[in-house]
Amino acid sequence: MIKKAKEVLGELNKLDQAVYAAVAASPTPSLDTGLRRLSDAANYSRISGGISIGLAALGGPKGRKAALRGMASIGVTSAVLNALVKPVARRARPDRDGAAVPAARHVRMPRSHSFPSGHSASAFAFAVGVGHVLPWSIPPLTLLAAGVAYSRVHTGVHYPGDVIIGSLSGVILGEATNTLLDRYAVKLPGGS
Repeated sequence: MIKKAKEVLGELNKLDQAVYAAVAASPTPSLDTGLRRLSDAANYSRISGGISIGLAALGGPKGRKAALRGMASIGVTSAVLNALVKPVARRARPDRDGAAVPAARHVRMPRSHSFPSGHSASAFAFAVGVGHVLPWSIPPLTLLAAGVAYSRVHTGVHYPGDVIIGSLSGVILGEATNTLLDRYAVKLPGGS
């Protein structure tokens, strides 16, 4: 059983590397600058933070609640992945130079482990947190999260499997955060 599991993981790793190499080899000069900027803008959840500020400032009580839910979801997701998952998984970052990822796509290569993608997880967790309060926001925030996730592969700092598992982790942990807040949060005046 263990031998079979190792074989399956080995094959998945080869597939992951092959898709990474295919993305690296695909010429996309009209996309490179935009995806590089998107990837950089998502550092430290700056995009989500900016959206939260806008929601809190302009969205009334529901906007403030949505902003709080989104940022709480990021906080829980980041804590779980950075403290528990990445240190155990310890997957090395891709060899961006070996795969010949065009220099026009490069962003700073993080020093943390590659698996799972924290950018992807945070972006999806934010979409889930905000969407719990403002359902209309789910499509645009999910599209934005998918863009952030793909940008991490396009810029060469993650394998596709890293962003897939990161994205799923963000959804799961965002939902868990919402469940806990629904169950245990103190009801604040004004509907929060």
